[in-house]
Amino acid sequence: MPGVDTGTAAAVRLRITEIFASVQGESSRVGLPTVFVRLTGCPLRCTWCDTAYAFTGGSQRTLDDILAEVARHGLRHVCVTGGEPLAQKGCLALLGALCDAGYDVSLETSGALDIAEVDPRVARIMDLKAPGSGEVAKNRYENIPLLRAHDEVKIVLADAADYDWAKQQLAEHRIAERCSVLLSPVAGALDPAALAEWIVRDRLPVRFQLQLHKILWNDARGR
Repeated sequence: MPGVDTGTAAAVRLRITEIFASVQGESSRVGLPTVFVRLTGCPLRCTWCDTAYAFTGGSQRTLDDILAEVARHGLRHVCVTGGEPLAQKGCLALLGALCDAGYDVSLETSGALDIAEVDPRVARIMDLKAPGSGEVAKNRYENIPLLRAHDEVKIVLADAADYDWAKQQLAEHRIAERCSVLLSPVAGALDPAALAEWIVRDRLPVRFQLQLHKILWNDARGR
């Protein structure tokens, strides 16, 4: 949905947990100075979630207010995240407005909700939830055919069983032919070196990643 008309924009309000500038800690954009807009609320409860503080609370803000705060940070890259940002209907308008303002916009989404109406200018960083997350049943596989080359799929793995599951998904849905695939270990559960070795051993067409923000700042908020 490219563009948001003025009348619609004036009516859009979103519940926001925080807006802050940091370096991107994940995806192919890792290391880029980025403004993060974290929306409140999520219908999932992953066992390894590190942003449970965004499940509730936050404050209602207008679209114009959000855009003004993003602009004050003076950065080109903006990441809309959560929680699960698509759980709020106004998220679609926010994404379109950010694109209209000239930002390079990415969306971090759980993969449990429909991504079809997301502005095509947005890079969709979509999770597939492995069994170790406790939310594998929430995966919306209808999203996979919608993925484009500038989108990415992220799979967070807790153990060897999760890794085997991820390999199966890659083969069955041919995800790496559609977009980049990122495999990450759950911090404190799966040895990162082991995951890296499995990927090389099996010649998987994926990118190994660690969460840079955790390495730099642990789980500090606003980082």
